[in-house]
Amino acid sequence: MAIRVQVPAPLRSLTGGAAEVSVEASDVAGLVDALEASHKGLRDRLYDASGELRSYVRVFVNEEDVRFLGGKAAPLKAGDVVAIVPAIAGGL
Repeated sequence: MAIRVQVPAPLRSLTGGAAEVSVEASDVAGLVDALEASHKGLRDRLYDASGELRSYVRVFVNEEDVRFLGGKAAPLKAGDVVAIVPAIAGGL
């Protein structure tokens, strides 16, 4: 099933500059595996050393945070849009 993945600017060097890629996956873990298979280095940017999604990276499925959908086990279906959003901190 084709899933559209929106790639943030800091990770586009790993996707050949593409702002959006398409992969086949049935859950978020499979999505990360598929991304790694076609765009080496993405897994390390998305997962920490324990194999969990990094705390400063948010992943949304159809605008819903995967932390509330089952994390890496969050199911995906054809036509879903996944957005990878790096957390931004700062201020005055």
